[in-house]
Amino acid sequence: MTKITLERDGALPDGLRVARALSAPHLGPRLLFFSGGSALNGISQALKRYTYNSIHLITPFDSGGSSQILRRAFDMPAVGDLRSRLMALADDTVLGQPDIVALFSHRLAADAPAGALRDEVAAMTLGTHPLVKAVALPMRRLIRRLLQDFADRAPADFDYRKASIGNLIIAGGYLSNDRALEPALFLMSKMVDVRGTVRAVVDANLHLGVELADGRRLLGQREITGKEVAPLDVPIVRAFLDGPNGARPERLPKRNGKLIGQADVICYPPGSLYSSVVANLLPQGVGRAVAARRVPKIYLPSLGPDPEALGHDLAAQVGALLTPLRADAGSDVATRHLVSHVMCDRSVDPAACAAVTARHGIPCLRVPLTGARADRYDPQKVCEMLISAD
Repeated sequence: MTKITLERDGALPDGLRVARALSAPHLGPRLLFFSGGSALNGISQALKRYTYNSIHLITPFDSGGSSQILRRAFDMPAVGDLRSRLMALADDTVLGQPDIVALFSHRLAADAPAGALRDEVAAMTLGTHPLVKAVALPMRRLIRRLLQDFADRAPADFDYRKASIGNLIIAGGYLSNDRALEPALFLMSKMVDVRGTVRAVVDANLHLGVELADGRRLLGQREITGKEVAPLDVPIVRAFLDGPNGARPERLPKRNGKLIGQADVICYPPGSLYSSVVANLLPQGVGRAVAARRVPKIYLPSLGPDPEALGHDLAAQVGALLTPLRADAGSDVATRHLVSHVMCDRSVDPAACAAVTARHGIPCLRVPLTGARADRYDPQKVCEMLISAD
């Protein structure tokens, strides 16, 4: 069975391994995260000190906010979580980098007149907007071209309210590259010198759906997160992906399967249980790829409240991860080959940890992983725990 360095409550990370990573992050380990949303961005920012080789497979199924506007207008995957992770991993030590990141992170006003918002985007495409003028050539020329590619294809009545400029730039790259995300993400990664690899788990226009304990089916991420509509009042029992032609499996791209096959550690990180983590485990091939890679596979559960985890104790959250993985990998695959450890902060009830081991047969370890706030992981402690996994 896979071993992890943190074998006992309160054990310290492997100091030598951490020191080696800090001294040579370009040679750092390949830590792979199945992730979405912003919950991992603080940890990702800290991770740049330890490794430039982290891998982030991100859900492109968001259906809320400005992502919903882009998806409806262009029949495309959601790119907001991808853009957010790229910015978190950007090398902020490069000269001029803050100007590019400021542009990519800029969000248009929510209450400005439609004409004023179109004029602001037009000023960016012309290069007269202050945020674009601050970017040095030749990057400025490339950004203007991508924004122009977007503007040329945008409907006349496109709703620019609260639009992220970075999302528009990625959308321009997507539309000008035969509706493929990979070239657009690669280009943006090079623009901001991303210290890691960020990819959509699949490049497909799909929506996350769930079945509830009372038999209802909800379609669309916005329906389950509790942010734009009322929180769920009954537990989720199953998640699925739905496309234009109805519910269907989507196959993990070979390039992403190869990344899983190269990972030194696989992490199911904090975030909304179904829309940020489980969603990434639904495509065909994910479970098989995870099972085939015999490395530590660590679940790091969220510490704060999660509307999507209604009715789920810690053991049930592990079960929610295992369900799609085992459905793909096969019912005879040992649990430890899908999730090998659950790592909890010491604030978690020992009985909850014991229930994980009793139900699933895997270790649930309680170690000090929080800092000033009890409901937030300390990024440095998490990074050093993952770096020390063996």
